[in-house]
Amino acid sequence: MTKIADPATVDQPELVLRDFGGGPFGIYIHVPFCATRCGYCDFNTYTAGELGTSASPQSWFEALRGELATAAARFEEFPSAVPPVHTVFVGGGTPSLLGGDGLADVLTAIRDNFTLAPGAEVTTESNPESTSPAFFERLLEGGFTRVSLGMQSAAPHVLKVLDRTHTPGRAVAAAREARAAGFGHVNLDLIYGTPGERDADLDASLDAVLAAGVDHVSAYSLIVEDGTALARRVRRGELPAPDDDVLAARYERIDSRLEAAGLRWYEVSNWAADEDARCRHNLGYWDGGDWLGAGPGAHSHVGGVRWWNVKHPARYADRVALGGLPAAGWETLTEQEQYTERVMLKVRLRTGLLVQELDASGRAAAEGVIADGLAERIQGRLHLTDRGRLLADGVVRTLLT
Repeated sequence: MTKIADPATVDQPELVLRDFGGGPFGIYIHVPFCATRCGYCDFNTYTAGELGTSASPQSWFEALRGELATAAARFEEFPSAVPPVHTVFVGGGTPSLLGGDGLADVLTAIRDNFTLAPGAEVTTESNPESTSPAFFERLLEGGFTRVSLGMQSAAPHVLKVLDRTHTPGRAVAAAREARAAGFGHVNLDLIYGTPGERDADLDASLDAVLAAGVDHVSAYSLIVEDGTALARRVRRGELPAPDDDVLAARYERIDSRLEAAGLRWYEVSNWAADEDARCRHNLGYWDGGDWLGAGPGAHSHVGGVRWWNVKHPARYADRVALGGLPAAGWETLTEQEQYTERVMLKVRLRTGLLVQELDASGRAAAEGVIADGLAERIQGRLHLTDRGRLLADGVVRTLLT
């Protein structure tokens, strides 16, 4: 069941008809600001020129504090107590544009309204160009425990195609600065399959990642999203579309290099040095946990109810000022929808999916997937094989057919 919230509606009691799901609870904060727009990005982000005087980091932060307070009050209406926050993830956009003090203020606003669990994981994404040793020291002092840096590639011509502004080498330097400041958990993001990327370019990127000494790597194949500058260039024939066979070969190359260096995959696109290095916040998503998403365009999921905020920062601030949650719409997930998401997400995890969680048709389909060498059954769980990881989306479609 899906409903679109009336922009004039202050109260949306439907959003609190349910209780928490019982698992770990996380908070995601969306920072919608970027210095420039990357050609491949379709996230809900805005440059200063696009916003003009309609919104600013200051107006965004005031609205964020209001949304956090409203959400905390709503959750107090639940039958069970509000659980402690086990994970916080500040994403965007470019959170590092807020500076160390600004990000520390965000965490303070969360603490003012919620209780952080002992040993909570607190992550922020950062653009390497807007970081420094002092920035990382302030983050650590403010309570952050983990940093995720957007590297994408070490090759200048690849970064140029992606419209990335950081200089080659800066991401590795930033990762080393974060580690020197005292961060034990640092992630570097890679994008592979960019038009013009060669095997040697990918190898250079992997060399740089491993030299940085990080304990987590995320690697995503380039997806040409409709409406982006990259999509327009591909449509005009200026750039070739990513080739599936090339993407598969690149993924195998990444996996081989990272595994040899002691970083093991735990989700199809993520590798970690050990269990502690895994991103607990993202695991909360993949395991069907509860989370509050605060900020323009952020999505929340609590007790089988999902809602999403209005996107534009100015309209978001206006909605918060009315006194209610700034939701643009909401839905109550049916049992079938929850089943579909559970299969779709858990199959991608190294820990796999309990075969008994599948319905009768899913269990029958699993036998075919196993026979095709795309998965194996180990102690009652369905695990993707190396080949199955390359075809994970197809495996999911087969299980859900």
